[in-house]
Formats: sequence, C-alpha cells, structure tokens
Amino acid sequence: MPINPVQVKQVIFDGQQPVIIAGPCSIESEDHIYQEAHALKKAGVHMIRAGAYKPRTCPHDFQGLGFEAVKFLRQAADEVNLPMVTEVVSEYDIDLMADWVDMFQVGARNMYNYQLLKRLAKTGKPVLLKRGLSASLHEWEMAGLYLMTEGKAPVVYCERGIRSFQDQTRNTLDLAGAILMQTRTGQPVIIDPSHASGRRDLILPLTKASLAGGLAGVMIEVHHNPDQAWTDAAQIIDYPSLHQLMKECQPWIVSK
Repeated sequence: MPINPVQVKQVIFDGQQPVIIAGPCSIESEDHIYQEAHALKKAGVHMIRAGAYKPRTCPHDFQGLGFEAVKFLRQAADEVNLPMVTEVVSEYDIDLMADWVDMFQVGARNMYNYQLLKRLAKTGKPVLLKRGLSASLHEWEMAGLYLMTEGKAPVVYCERGIRSFQDQTRNTLDLAGAILMQTRTGQPVIIDPSHASGRRDLILPLTKASLAGGLAGVMIEVHHNPDQAWTDAAQIIDYPSLHQLMKECQPWIVSK
C-alpha cells in the first residue's frame, strides 16, 4: 500500500527517503539546545527532537524546563533551518505551543488520552504518535484515527518498543508490528530505537533493521556528552556515533 505523505515544513514522511530525527532527550538550557542544533545540522539529520515537558515515572526526577524550552527549541531550529518536534503532555498546553512547534509529539503514556488527541486534532498540525507501552496495534491505530477524523491532523506513527517479559533491554522493539502497521494503515511509521532498547550500543543495528524494513524513518536521542545528560543517559548516543550512523545508513537514505 502506498504511504500517505505527511509533510513537516520541508521534510516529507513518505517512505521514499527515510527521515532521520535526532536530538537530546531534554532541553537543559538555551545554550545547550543551540549547541545541539548546530551539531545536528552538521551531521545531516532532517529534523530536531528535544523535550521541553518531560513526563517521568518518579516525581522527583527532572520534569523539563516547560514552555521556555519550547521557545529555545523554536529559535535554535530556525537558526539551522530544520523542522522540530516536541512532546505535549497536557491539553491545556496545546494552544500555548501551537504557534511555536512544527510537529506535536504524543508520548507513550498519553496514547490513550483521547481528550488530548481530540484537542490536538483541531490544530491541524502534524502529530508524531508514539505507541503505548502495552498497546495493541489496533489500539494504536484507533488513537491515530482520533487525530485524523476529529480534525484531519496528519499522523506519523512511532514504534518505541513495548513491554515484555525480557529484562535485558528497556523495552522490546516490535519491528514486525511497525511494518504491518505501515502496510495496513498507509500512514508513515518510524522507529524510536533509543526507547525501544534503552542501550546506546543497539541504536545502530536497530536503525539499520528499521530502514531495511522499509519504514519511514527513525528518531534517535543524541547528546554532546551522553553520560552527563539530565535524562535517559544510557540510551543516548554521542555525535561521533551519530555521524557513523548517518554514514552507514546512506545506502537506504540515498537509494530511494
């Protein structure tokens, strides 16, 4: 089935050229995101990802810098002429963020938040919809329909790993489910190998497998000093690793 293209400024998710989205898990300061944005541009990625609002399991963990960080990300993305995507965690923040973001992200914890999805749909902005931690493909697909039927918001699905019985990785990447989802729905599906594995040493092989499988792209967490990152340090790669990834993935990126 042909993929319904989703456009975010100059970037098109259509399966013809895989989209590489990369950036820090969380925005730590204005200077930090400017530094990261210039490094991402140099590496050749297509979009910037970075978290301003961070839903965390522990209430004492860093929760993000909030709307100020959205503004930092907007300015940094504009400076390097790359589109950006960031997560919205509350329906009350949608109107505040709508004029600043190119693409909203709905995280795994909020896939079932149908009021949030309905409000997002009315903005008409593209949405990156992550799969819930234990969501079936049908439930994930129906969450996307809330966005596409309530307000015609273009949807890119993001497989970020599901919970399973194994304990050697943070989650279990459902690559077969992601490929089936793209084939069945006709919507672009990308992979988040950072959350799927929780291990930086698995980012490159999971990215290769995803692109070889014909998926529409990947979203990777990157930081100039991963071990010092404020969130999710174990699953973040550094910039030399990103450059190596871009080099090794060129056969898929340029051949389509």
